[in-house]
Amino acid sequence: MLCVKFEPSESYGGLDVCSLTLASGEVAVMVQENGKRKKPNILVTGTPGTGKTTMCTALAEATQLRHINVGELVKEKNLHDGWDDELDCHVLNEDLVCDELEDVMEEGGNIVDYHGCDFFPERWFDCVVVLQTDNTVLYDRLSRRGYKDSKLSNNIECEIFQVLLEEAKESYSEEKLIAMKSDNIEDISRNVATLTDWVRNWSLPSQS
Repeated sequence: MLCVKFEPSESYGGLDVCSLTLASGEVAVMVQENGKRKKPNILVTGTPGTGKTTMCTALAEATQLRHINVGELVKEKNLHDGWDDELDCHVLNEDLVCDELEDVMEEGGNIVDYHGCDFFPERWFDCVVVLQTDNTVLYDRLSRRGYKDSKLSNNIECEIFQVLLEEAKESYSEEKLIAMKSDNIEDISRNVATLTDWVRNWSLPSQS
């Protein structure tokens, strides 16, 4: 599902509503809850290797929003409970991560980049993007990263069964959720342009 056109936001019953016309012709509706944020928060999630950090870096540059790479933050601030040898990664301490991010998320203007999404408070985000990549492309990307066979297989299976998309659907309202293809640099550039337009159309809720 790729967004290609944005309509200006309108206010209905205390909610700002922005419609998105998709490539399929389907119209999606993004709902912005009333609050004090002057800039939106975006969550970008997806299986490792789908291009999250590449896209978030470009989107942050285009919009002047703050890019928060949760994986790097966890290492920098020691927001973990040690190392998992089997999964070859840190054991994330979700409570510590949420405590660390609470204030900055309330301020708004953030792009959060992480492969998990079900432990963040839904109220933090105005838009949740799930990146999706062809399995063959993903396999090549993860192989180049030097992933062990078991870790590589686990991530490919996650993408095949759309684990992150299902996790996002269970954790966030449909109005906030967008799935975007991310197979190549052209896809990434198009996604950045689409989301940049959305950020520009995002406005403060009407004050009653």
